[in-house]
Amino acid sequence: MSDIKKLLLSAGVPIAPDRADALNVYHDLLIDWNTRMDLTSVPDAEIARRHFLDSLLPLTKAEFFPTGLHVIDVGTGAGFPGLALAIVRPDFSVTLLEAQGKRCQFLRAVCEELCLDNVTVIQDRAEVLGRTEGHRECYDRAVARAVAPLNVLCEYLLPFVRVGGYALCWKGPNVTEEMEDGRAAAEKLGGMLEAPVSFSWENENHLLSPIRKVETTLPSYPRKNGIPAKRPLKKDK
Repeated sequence: MSDIKKLLLSAGVPIAPDRADALNVYHDLLIDWNTRMDLTSVPDAEIARRHFLDSLLPLTKAEFFPTGLHVIDVGTGAGFPGLALAIVRPDFSVTLLEAQGKRCQFLRAVCEELCLDNVTVIQDRAEVLGRTEGHRECYDRAVARAVAPLNVLCEYLLPFVRVGGYALCWKGPNVTEEMEDGRAAAEKLGGMLEAPVSFSWENENHLLSPIRKVETTLPSYPRKNGIPAKRPLKKDK
């Protein structure tokens, strides 16, 4: 049994043997490519735990991940969590959105190596693609991990989500400090911020912050490139 499979099973994440093999290939490609470009600063020995386990732990909450989801991972970087989700859940259709061309090159190489037909890689910005027909309010789930504070993520993610779907934000314990402004931003964008969901494993605490899409996002959002991060939506004083 591979180390990644043992790790995931110890945390209660179900995984088929062939999917564990595919994750191992992805893991090895990441380490190899990382010698030539900036994909992750995590030490090689910690990649399985800090990237793969963290990305896949939320699958233990089945209510957020029913079958056949159409998912977009915004600011996917080296493919976390979106590519890991696509490998473990081939029933998902996953779009990986990344602004950096070299990272997109890596993501396409992994997809080609693993013959993944449920993944699309797009090089673009969330502020642009979130206004594009065929992507705006077309996804069941918009996900992001280690990208931005909650209020900024709301503007990046919610324009992609259909009414009734969810934006899902992978977060650490400090997410409580982001809740007030995150809640205000979600409301302005047609969302409702729900309580964080905790995933404990050994001595670590992983959190998922769900934002349910309750109404259509106003056409004025997302704002132009860079504006959501420079002038994030906040609670009115």
